[in-house]
Amino acid sequence: MANKIRKGDLVEVISGATKENGGDRGKQGRVLEVLTDSDRVIVEGVNIVTKHVRVGQSERGSKEGGVEHHEAPIHVSNVAIVDPETKKPTRVGFREEEIEKNGVKKTVRVRYAKASGKDIPNEH
Repeated sequence: MANKIRKGDLVEVISGATKENGGDRGKQGRVLEVLTDSDRVIVEGVNIVTKHVRVGQSERGSKEGGVEHHEAPIHVSNVAIVDPETKKPTRVGFREEEIEKNGVKKTVRVRYAKASGKDIPNEH
């Protein structure tokens, strides 16, 4: 399931509480990291958690600590790729295409949005 969503894809949260109820459903963001072992993704601006960091000394001697905010992982089933044409969440399909490069034909798998049929670009 995690191979349908890759780093750099624009995704939308499709489950959970709505924005009015303090949740993230409906928010869109870029995938920062894909955690394949646990089927989770880290999405920019989604599932923000607060972490209290103890004051310690850095290598230069400055004291660092306080409250940090960063993105926590969200399960891959709770996000959907955004269709490049309609800007709404869609399912992902794969199709085989032949590409000719320097006179050599090669077959590659291409991801496409099932709603519109448009190819999903590989953005890294």
